[in-house]
Amino acid sequence: MKKFVAKTIEEALDLATLDFGINNSDDLIYEILEEKKGLFKRSVTIQVYEYSDLIEYAIDYLKKVILAFEIAPEFAPTINEDIIHIEISTNHNSILIGKNGRTLQALNELVKLALSVRFKKRIRVLLDINDYKSEKYTKVISIAKRAAKEVQRTKVDALLDPMPADERRVIHNALSHFNNIKTESTGAGHHRQIAIKYVE
Repeated sequence: MKKFVAKTIEEALDLATLDFGINNSDDLIYEILEEKKGLFKRSVTIQVYEYSDLIEYAIDYLKKVILAFEIAPEFAPTINEDIIHIEISTNHNSILIGKNGRTLQALNELVKLALSVRFKKRIRVLLDINDYKSEKYTKVISIAKRAAKEVQRTKVDALLDPMPADERRVIHNALSHFNNIKTESTGAGHHRQIAIKYVE
C-alpha cells in the first residue's frame, strides 16, 4: 500500500495512477485517510492498495473462518485477469467443498463480501480446493457445448440447470464463438440459469 498527498482528491488520484502506471483512476482501490480544508491550505491524503494487500486480507479472513472448523489450511494465491484465485489445501478438503460444492461456494461469497466491505469496491475472488472448480468448469462447459450444438441443429432454445455466477461466466465465454448461438442468464438468486438461444 502507498500513501499520496495532494491538494485535492483528483490530484492525489492522478499521482497514484502515474505511480502505478495505469490509465484510469477507477482501477485504483483506495481510501481517504485525511482531508484538511483551510482558508489558505488544503490537502488530501489517500492510501492506495495493491493486489498483494487484498490477497493478504483475504487469506487472513479465510484462516479465521477455516480454523473455526479446526482445520489447518494452506493457501496458494494467484491473479489472473483481475480475479484473485486462491487454491486452498487441507487434510479435510471434502468438508470445505461440501455437497455439490455448496460450502466452497459459501466460503467464496463470504470472502468476496468481506473484501468488498473492507475496500469499498467489488473485487472478484475465486476459491478452489484440489482443482474442484477447474474440474467443475470442464464438466459444465462440456454440457453447455452439447446443448448449444443441439440448439444449432434443432433451432429450439435450451435452458441449463441453475448454477453459480462463476460457472455461468465460463459458459458465456465458452459459447461466445458458436455460430447462431446467444446465451442469456435468467432467473434470480440460486435459481439463476443460462438460456441457450438460436439466432439467425
